[in-house]
Amino acid sequence: MIIIKTSGIIITKWLKDVKCMEMIRRNLYLDRIRPFIDQDLIKVLIGLRRSGKTILLSQIRDVLLERGVSKENIIEINFESRRFKELEAADIFYQYVTERVKQAKGRVYLFFDEIQHVEEWHSVIASFRIDFDCDIYVTGSNSKLLSGELATLLSGRYVEINMLPLSFAEFCEIRDGGEHEKLLAEYMKNGALPYVAALNSETEKVEMYLEGIYNTIIVKDIEERQNRKERDPNKRKVTDIALLKNISKFLASSVGSPVSIKSIADYITSSGRKVSQSTIGDYVEALVEPYIFYPAERYDVLGKQLLKMNQKMYIVDLGLRRHLLPRKRYDLGFSLENVVYFELLRRGYQVNVGKVGTTEVDFVARKGEDVFYYQVTASMTEESTFNREMAPLKAITDNYPKTVITLDRFSTGNYEGIHVVNAIDWLLEK
Repeated sequence: MIIIKTSGIIITKWLKDVKCMEMIRRNLYLDRIRPFIDQDLIKVLIGLRRSGKTILLSQIRDVLLERGVSKENIIEINFESRRFKELEAADIFYQYVTERVKQAKGRVYLFFDEIQHVEEWHSVIASFRIDFDCDIYVTGSNSKLLSGELATLLSGRYVEINMLPLSFAEFCEIRDGGEHEKLLAEYMKNGALPYVAALNSETEKVEMYLEGIYNTIIVKDIEERQNRKERDPNKRKVTDIALLKNISKFLASSVGSPVSIKSIADYITSSGRKVSQSTIGDYVEALVEPYIFYPAERYDVLGKQLLKMNQKMYIVDLGLRRHLLPRKRYDLGFSLENVVYFELLRRGYQVNVGKVGTTEVDFVARKGEDVFYYQVTASMTEESTFNREMAPLKAITDNYPKTVITLDRFSTGNYEGIHVVNAIDWLLEK
């Protein structure tokens, strides 16, 4: 069974909940992994805690077993478990895996979950690749996982896959038979973490689980960040959890709006506390590192260049946003914009916020030579809204596709080459 502790309450959930979650097959990511199985590349799965990385590892293992790989040749270590606590020391970790490899015959498959707990893990993984006939898969919950020394040690020898919570299509597949409009409302209310989907909209359990996830991410990841700072005395520590939570609430309430370090500092100051902009920058970075918030830089469509000022921040899960802002009314259009942003990331696009003169296009999505422009709005039925959303797209004179995504179905169609599509249809398209 699973024990979740939140606000002093311990909630016990039976193993059947876990089995339900394991049935969520992440085919989007499995299909991306398959071509790299048995290739001389370290597979690195990164993303928010509890977004499904552990389940995906088990599903990759099942693929290997189906291909005839022996169980003895699959070595799995989950560093979230106290059982493997002593393996966080690099040399002990290396020795343990070496002994296991000696017991196997032929190629071994190494699965290391939440690898960032291991000291100097990057050098150990690099050694495994050199010393053994092996295929390596690791997961981590920190955006800095592949920075610095690891990138140098493994240059050209790893493939990175950013794993996100469930897409709306995956969510609908789990809730087979439900009405799409109602499912989208639930998806935007409770979010898309796999375990939340398995709870089948049991409100009290969802609330408690989200609270536990948020507190775990804040406390555990800040503690890990502290440990990294201790090893690098030149970097400032993040110690004020109350300030961190205050900033996270501000960013959650600002989804879809431009933000800057100065605007956050002004907000904190207005609440009666003076904080330097450099401190705010460190705390924002602390919220980006564990994948709670994703920054989207602005892109000048006409000038063809990235802009440094006033990026937007999107929250990885709308359930977490509602947990942060339980009594705050926030714009439905911004929530839909958040959903579209992460769907574009799932589809493999590089996503920026577009600036067109004095107006804005919500997203400029690029993949290779392909470019797509997107506007997102809850409704296009009001003439003023219709004209406002269309104006920036009409100002773009290139021939790349332009799309408006909306929740209504009354205004869908083609307007002078600009496609207006229903959000559900777009989210479910193959």
